[in-house]
Amino acid sequence: MSVIQINQKKTPKSINDWRDPLYLNNILTDEEKSIHKKAKDFCQNTLMPSVVENNEKSIFDKKIYPSLGSNGFLGNTIKGYGSANVSSVSYGLVARELEAVDSSYRSAISVQSSLVIHPIYTFGSDEQKEKYIPELIKGNLIGCFGLTESVSGSDPSSMETSFEEVSDGFIINGSKNWITNAPIADVYLIWAYSKNKTVHCFLIDKNTKGLTSEKIKKSSIKIAQAGKIFLKNVKVPKNSILPKTNGWKAVYSCINKARYGIAWGAMGAAETCWLIAKEYAQNRIVNKKPIASKQLVQKKLADMMTEISLGFSGCILAGRSMDANKDLKIAISMLKRNNCKKALNIVRDARDILAGNGILDENHIIRHLVNLETVNTYDGTEDTHALILGKLQTGLDAF
Repeated sequence: MSVIQINQKKTPKSINDWRDPLYLNNILTDEEKSIHKKAKDFCQNTLMPSVVENNEKSIFDKKIYPSLGSNGFLGNTIKGYGSANVSSVSYGLVARELEAVDSSYRSAISVQSSLVIHPIYTFGSDEQKEKYIPELIKGNLIGCFGLTESVSGSDPSSMETSFEEVSDGFIINGSKNWITNAPIADVYLIWAYSKNKTVHCFLIDKNTKGLTSEKIKKSSIKIAQAGKIFLKNVKVPKNSILPKTNGWKAVYSCINKARYGIAWGAMGAAETCWLIAKEYAQNRIVNKKPIASKQLVQKKLADMMTEISLGFSGCILAGRSMDANKDLKIAISMLKRNNCKKALNIVRDARDILAGNGILDENHIIRHLVNLETVNTYDGTEDTHALILGKLQTGLDAF
């Protein structure tokens, strides 16, 4: 079967646009609309044509990073250092369009922007900022965020990687697992404990002695390169430590930035699958009628439209609050949990509408479904965020 093309001309005109029933586009600034269009054009013209092949072969072209950089998509919410200095909503709109193609591409900016550039910008020294941030924003350097370990996923405080201070620097030992970009990174941000259990982050260049990485072969988010990191007596100078990363507050500042982008991206993937399912249902004829005329199909499409509209509205509100420096612990956890869960349900229903055709690579839905299983897991599962939100309400720890 050929690839399903989304054709809006067959949809009857109405006073209210069914693709934007809450008029969310009307509350975007002109700059945000422009960035959204730029991101959509880039993603559809540059990334979409090769996504099926790249997923099948687990190919990530490192040249994508300079392309993302030249378009102003990397580290674009900070001030200075060559950043586009746009709103958090603009960042989210870019994440939306990247994940509309594939979760791997949204992961590319999430890691680079939220987990690498953000901590250097927020917790680094002036020397570190000047050395790394401009090249990371251009995409000339690729970074990774080494926090997760085999024994510490949802509970990062149980990590075992440690550092020891010596006269001329630090010695780091340990390992990391499931680290996006580890096999292709130029600079590694490694989180480690001291003897007295204070946590700090270190900037380590890829050719540092004792630092190695190993690619993980996986069946989801296959384009993105994830791996293990091994640190054996890795000696780094004093100026490699991010001076303001003393404690878990710094860690969660980074993670919440990433979760915000994930909430946008998950809805972007869901939106793609909704539109594919709608178009398919209008063209698939059974018993001389399109299956879009069936009640169960229309109910599923209505659910998709509703949840996507509400999901994006929550993201916009959170973005506005983020730029106003509001405390978003609750909102970010709620959005990550809700949008990933709802996106999974939407994509499963889209696959159901396409029936057997829903598992064909060229129709994209099965790839998004498998990807979202992972997106729903990392940076806190649905259940993990339920416990976070429960504790924030009751003050009682149920972990």
